[in-house]
Amino acid sequence: MTSGTLPGTLPGTTPPAPPKIRIRDLHKAFGDKKVLDGVSLDVAQGTSFVIIGGSGSGKSVLLRCILGLMTPDAGSIEIDGEDVLSAPAHRRDALRSEVGMLFQNAALFDSLPVWENVTFGLLARNKLSRKNAHTHAGSILAQVGLDPSVGDLYPSELSGGMQKRVGLARAIAAQPDILFFDEPTTGLDPIMGAVIDGLIVDCVKKLGSTAIAITHDMASAQRIGDEAAMLYQGKLIWQGAAGSLMHSGNPYVDQFTHGRREGPIAMELRR
Repeated sequence: MTSGTLPGTLPGTTPPAPPKIRIRDLHKAFGDKKVLDGVSLDVAQGTSFVIIGGSGSGKSVLLRCILGLMTPDAGSIEIDGEDVLSAPAHRRDALRSEVGMLFQNAALFDSLPVWENVTFGLLARNKLSRKNAHTHAGSILAQVGLDPSVGDLYPSELSGGMQKRVGLARAIAAQPDILFFDEPTTGLDPIMGAVIDGLIVDCVKKLGSTAIAITHDMASAQRIGDEAAMLYQGKLIWQGAAGSLMHSGNPYVDQFTHGRREGPIAMELRR
């Protein structure tokens, strides 16, 4: 092997880039309850990755661990090859500033007008002056199909679908490298859910971001996902193309995606 060449890399070639997000052997428990039990996952740059699973399967806990809102008991989380968990505080903050998040119920601040909700993160990090924030918010709102004049309204004056769009606008306002979506179509009718999914796909492609979404909505999962995985009892039990979710060949995945009462999951619930 040529000196300085990584194992498995031919001399004169560039080693492959690390995944945008790499998770290895992640564990998290609350008392005796194991929520994450050795989760390992790679998400490539520019990929839209969907995680499905039932209530209590560990989806939200996994997302919170990646976001830094929760500390895992063991394992590693890397962004661009850098271990977030062992990085100094200033580096963790810098890495997390490159993340945008669409929360399940939009999680808008009721006391702030829409324009201030959209630019909240930028204002908090002094990345944007209040003088320019209103104009910037208007341009971001236009990207999610809302008139800039909506920026002067308050969240209570918006429909559920409009609130979700504002939440998406806030998530993309800083043009983040990574986007997270927590049940993006919850509470929406099927047509508005499809509209939000379309906006998510457009925004992710325009930004070139890497995205992770957790959802129970199988139609949504297939619309926004390139790849998908299923969490069950704290473990990743299946991973593949999002387009194959409905015909995975895995009995657990098939039961979940088709909503069948009978199957391995139901059998365990009866014990």
